[in-house]
Amino acid sequence: MSGHGFADDPGHVPAAIELGRDALGGFDATRHREWLVTNGIGGFAAGTLSFVNTRRYHGLLFAALHPPVERVALVAKLDVTVLYGDSWLQLATNEFVDGTIDPHGYCHLESFRLEGLIPVWTWLVADARLEQRLWMHHGENTTYVQFTRIGGGKVLRVVMDPLCTYRDYHWQLRGERHFEIDPVADGVVVHAHRGAQPYRLLSAGATVRISPVTYWNFKHREERARGLDEAEDLLRPARFEFELAPGESRSMILSAEAHELMPAAGALAAEMRRQAELVKRFDRVCMAASRVEFPSIDRLALAADQFIVERRDPAGQRLGMTVIAGYPWFSDWGRDTMIALPGLTLATGRPEIAASVLRTFAKFVNQGMLPNRFPDAGDLPEYNTVDASLWFFVAVHEYLRTSGDREFSTEIYPALKEIVDWHVRGTRFGIVMDPADALLRAGEAGVQLTWMDAKIRDRVVTPRIGKPVEINALWFNAVSILRDLAADLDHTQHRVNYTALANRIQASFEPSFWFGAGGYLYDVIDGLEGDADPGGRRRDASLWPNQIFALSLPHALLTGEKARCVLDVCLTELWTPVGLRSLAPGDSRYVGRYGGGPVERDAAYHQGTVWSWLVGPLATAHFRVHQDAAAALDLLRSMPAHLAEACVGQVSEIMDGDPPFAPRGCFAQAWGVAEVLRAWYEISRGSAAKG
Repeated sequence: MSGHGFADDPGHVPAAIELGRDALGGFDATRHREWLVTNGIGGFAAGTLSFVNTRRYHGLLFAALHPPVERVALVAKLDVTVLYGDSWLQLATNEFVDGTIDPHGYCHLESFRLEGLIPVWTWLVADARLEQRLWMHHGENTTYVQFTRIGGGKVLRVVMDPLCTYRDYHWQLRGERHFEIDPVADGVVVHAHRGAQPYRLLSAGATVRISPVTYWNFKHREERARGLDEAEDLLRPARFEFELAPGESRSMILSAEAHELMPAAGALAAEMRRQAELVKRFDRVCMAASRVEFPSIDRLALAADQFIVERRDPAGQRLGMTVIAGYPWFSDWGRDTMIALPGLTLATGRPEIAASVLRTFAKFVNQGMLPNRFPDAGDLPEYNTVDASLWFFVAVHEYLRTSGDREFSTEIYPALKEIVDWHVRGTRFGIVMDPADALLRAGEAGVQLTWMDAKIRDRVVTPRIGKPVEINALWFNAVSILRDLAADLDHTQHRVNYTALANRIQASFEPSFWFGAGGYLYDVIDGLEGDADPGGRRRDASLWPNQIFALSLPHALLTGEKARCVLDVCLTELWTPVGLRSLAPGDSRYVGRYGGGPVERDAAYHQGTVWSWLVGPLATAHFRVHQDAAAALDLLRSMPAHLAEACVGQVSEIMDGDPPFAPRGCFAQAWGVAEVLRAWYEISRGSAAKG
């Protein structure tokens, strides 16, 4: 693991993910795999293994100016050239709009490994090696890039060209930059324009030459593949140079912070201690859960940390914790946060984070709804989801089941009661309980309220107005959880009322949703789509994965033979080694490849595309039905291999529905990581209890 690993940690050490020359043997191999580093406040650094930027979201410093949002790109690249004796070696790789690739630094890459959450490149420099590490200071918009020389008998000089910008992280800028570049101790400070956040480029003891030069027409090929603008121009404000002796380490620091920065050696030690503590916490969870062995589960526990971030007010004061839904382009979303929370926090031994996140979101309950999204600019949340509020109950239930925090029960009860009461009498977007059967209806034309939320202009791709199956499974769980909480808190009349309501929902669910001819559950009833039954009720029999939640949630609505039927049809038609398809391949609307421009991608998003997070509910349902921990966990067995396939150490948002199930979408998705962890945790505990 080298001297920079978890050397002072007495606990177990997660194995590094290592890729050698066989996996890094060319331009395509190094550009397809990516890496991610985060700072705990929404900022991040990301790129390809060869450092060629294929996305507008690739760069070494994306700062969150109003954590965790208002993210801006500051430093896009650090092109490195090495003078070894009399020979120059360019370690950078760049691709330009005209198709030129220059230089070809990937040819000198001997290996890549992920030590904990820190990426490490090893470059071949004749008879020497140059190790490059990259990490961010937790809680700060500061990136460290450290170079360590290994062996060799000649003088080795490192020349660094930082390539800079100043833009919203969703944009790309063209044209010459006229930044003010001012010298400071050990480097320069960059002022993009009046009102912009200054940022510093520092390297202790380096020779610094201020020499602004604009480099033109960098190509972001993944943006072109997504039907978007592919080009960007960048400014080199200064050049940094230093010599490295064998065994010596020196660093470049990139920071949007104004205070004195921690030296690289201390910052690296602090980050490794922080990660070691995460591993220790997870080890305690493993012991308490009577750990069922599962490959790379400790690596997923570390990956979970990258999504947990602070929310701060404009003055920088901490407001609580939240969850980034996915990198590189999502912020914190209510639905994603509540789904991911048990896996990210409870399964990793961090219940205090779960409590903080739940408190953060409880502050924003409005008309019985949780916000679905906090915008990147501005403070007004968006209330446009039916399921975020219901997943909130599941997250609260899992937290209380794990922590036994009775004070929190008393604190959160009014918010939960308010949500259920609003749903009974009705809230935004036609979300209301049908008094005839106690099932929950939702939806208005032009609005998509469930997780299948893709829209093409004014057209909702998967319209689900009516009574969706997973919404009603969640509704039953919300009322049942509130019923149990009322009993625990001695709210007798509330317990009676919610018991009666839960019983009504349960009595209505199976007769309403069971599709006898298919042996599974209708996806939506009483909606606008599907065939009408003799009573005039429309029922959509499309084979979607949403029915799995009738089996997997804490309070299951199906048991016995019908539960086995639903599980079997999901395994037969929807399961892939990396998740569940969002539509059965036999459906005429099925799309097996996700790609193209925004219209094509949105049309495929929920029409066959595989979603990694759905493998968690499937494994949970399998264990509930068959009580076989090994068989249930076998459904997750391909996920560890995926950790070295796309963004190293992370789980992709989606994959193609057709083999070989190529990764797509966000290269790191919170609920994709979280649901594997949660399913493992629940199955481990259930297996221990059964034993």
